Amino acid sequence: MMMPSIFREDLFDNFMEDFAFPTFSNVDKALYGKHAKNLMKTDVKETDSEYVVEIDLPGFRKDEIQMQLANGNLTVSASKGLDKDEKNEEGAYIRRERYAGSMSRSFYVGEHVKEEDIHPRYENGILTFHLPKEEKKVVEEKSHYISIEG
Repeated sequence: MMMPSIFREDLFDNFMEDFAFPTFSNVDKALYGKHAKNLMKTDVKETDSEYVVEIDLPGFRKDEIQMQLANGNLTVSASKGLDKDEKNEEGAYIRRERYAGSMSRSFYVGEHVKEEDIHPRYENGILTFHLPKEEKKVVEEKSHYISIEG
């Protein structure tokens, strides 16, 4: 039964789930849970002098998150690996699996932003950093008289 989006995040949330290509061990579900597509939710708050960006990265450690600034683009990436080893009483492997996953998101922040302007902080699964606004250049208003020939 289709339900309006008010009751779910997506109108077709699980509509085609039974018809999808087979996945092996549900890698995304093992790493990030059922709603892996909804990761890296980002909030941007504007103040008079800067933008404050908060990105949700639950379950990641600080060393699994990287930020890169190049040509005015800031890219935040996170990668995670998950190993599952199960052994029987004799110590022989019954099951051994390895999962790996990564995600990234890029933002155009402008050519004026430098690495030393960004001070990221990761606390309780939330990456927070501040981006300065570009200073507006004041245009001098001068009156110039133009001479008329003739």
